[in-house]
Amino acid sequence: MSGKITLIDLSPREATAAREIALRYGNRPDALLEILHDLQEELGFIPEAALPALGKALNLSRAEVHGVVTFYHDFRREPAGRHVIKVCRAEACQAMGGNELVSMIERFLAVKLGQTTADGAITVEAVYCLGNCALSPAMMVDGKLVGRVDPAKFEKIAAECRS
Repeated sequence: MSGKITLIDLSPREATAAREIALRYGNRPDALLEILHDLQEELGFIPEAALPALGKALNLSRAEVHGVVTFYHDFRREPAGRHVIKVCRAEACQAMGGNELVSMIERFLAVKLGQTTADGAITVEAVYCLGNCALSPAMMVDGKLVGRVDPAKFEKIAAECRS
């Protein structure tokens, strides 16, 4: 034994959670998406230590699991802020001022899309249609759809998230 410390050694909670969730799905590789969603729901993100644990449980390579995690935008590799704001970037929202809104949000929060504010309060993510085109530009705040978002409305939302 070389005494080398691996990611799994450093994160037993995450690896254990991954194995337990995989077991709930019968360690079926075809359930990988559901397993990843459940893992993210439980931990708040998909930690690196979970990838080899899932691969072993599902008889997949770490690369196969990594490929799925990185392909789908809904999976986070790092913990999100206390509040998650998803800003619609689809054409209808862009046509109604969405690009300007995103620029304002990035300046106001001092982050880019996909980042979390320094205080850990807000993670801002891009999405490519919330199905709220009639009320664009739209966003989702902690799973709640918000339409006709303008700078003043966003500033109020951000203040509520930070309080």
